[in-house]
Amino acid sequence: MTFTKHVGLFLKNHIVHLKRKCLTLPLLFMFPVLIVSLIGFMLYTFISQDEQDPIQVGLVDLDESEETQLMVQFLEGSSLFNRFLHINKLEENAAKKELEGNKITTYIAFPKNFIKDLYQGTTVDIPITGNRQQPAESYMIYETMESVVRHIRSSQANILTMNYYAKQFEMNDDERNDFVFQQFQEFLLYTISREQIIQENELSNQATSSPKDFFGIGIWFVVITIWVFMIYHFFSKETPAYIYQRMRLYGVTILQQISAQIIISLFVSLLFIIPSFYGTLYILDITLVNENLLRIILLITLFIFSLLLLIANLELIIPSKNFRMLIQSAFILLIILLSGAIIPTIYYPPFLQDVMPYIISYLAMDWIQQITLNGRYHAEYTPLLIIGGALLFLLLALSSWKERART
Repeated sequence: MTFTKHVGLFLKNHIVHLKRKCLTLPLLFMFPVLIVSLIGFMLYTFISQDEQDPIQVGLVDLDESEETQLMVQFLEGSSLFNRFLHINKLEENAAKKELEGNKITTYIAFPKNFIKDLYQGTTVDIPITGNRQQPAESYMIYETMESVVRHIRSSQANILTMNYYAKQFEMNDDERNDFVFQQFQEFLLYTISREQIIQENELSNQATSSPKDFFGIGIWFVVITIWVFMIYHFFSKETPAYIYQRMRLYGVTILQQISAQIIISLFVSLLFIIPSFYGTLYILDITLVNENLLRIILLITLFIFSLLLLIANLELIIPSKNFRMLIQSAFILLIILLSGAIIPTIYYPPFLQDVMPYIISYLAMDWIQQITLNGRYHAEYTPLLIIGGALLFLLLALSSWKERART
């Protein structure tokens, strides 16, 4: 009861402070909007790629079997890739020269005995040589071809099964080879279909396929992250030691002060962020059903709460005000960079991509992108709840430790 009473008193004090500064607060929020919008526009013009200028990819056939020739012809002449990839058949030496001359992004090679290994059940692989001058595009091609290889390996088991039963039915070799080749063609068309390849990496490539929506949502997310940081510090106030000692006589604790600051910051943040989200959807002409709007609001609330807990924990750990502000700003910058909001995750090295699923900003932004850009009708809240719970437990432990340290 005493805890709630003291938190309520601090909340009233923060509301009075908010009323005094209510006219200047919106003006303060306009600065990050302008700066982040300018940076987002620069990245938009840098990353967005003209659809008339697809990525150039070389294709080398070292096996030169009937099946690989069919695959080369299909890939080279398919209209499926024309908007994204331009595939040309090359000799290996020519492919190496064009790669060194930065004329192609990467080249793919079907190795010798590729089809023989495929029919015999040996694990198959497709080597990919990337361009050091185009690492992001090379990595995208690598991810796409990994999807192809996975489906080829799954098709391999089916082809081997059919070949085995064809032998059991005592089909002659010519008929059996024609039958297996026919099955190979069917699986090839299935493997290199739009749903299996392009759509698997659709979210990762939203920066190039729909840059306006991707960077619009990204700019909004970066802005609200900065807003939360500014709002928290708007209600921050250093308490002199002698005043704090008097407050302790009335049973006031550090946890009560921070709890009030987190509550008012969360409320004010949502007061600005939710209308700004609706405005962003209106500008980008994105329509969402009410269920998805509620899902995104819940994701935003969990993200803001976890972010406020992180800032509060840093406040308890670092006593120096200036150094604390520097460290908190560095953490906010790191959270923004690892969120995938401005720089797509595909542009980061693999070791950073492995870390991102444990970052609160990435977890929130990933599902917001899934819902707004990919039309998902569900979201995963458990990771954010776990991280938020861990940060809350850390806050309780640090506040208790700091109270004892001051006695």
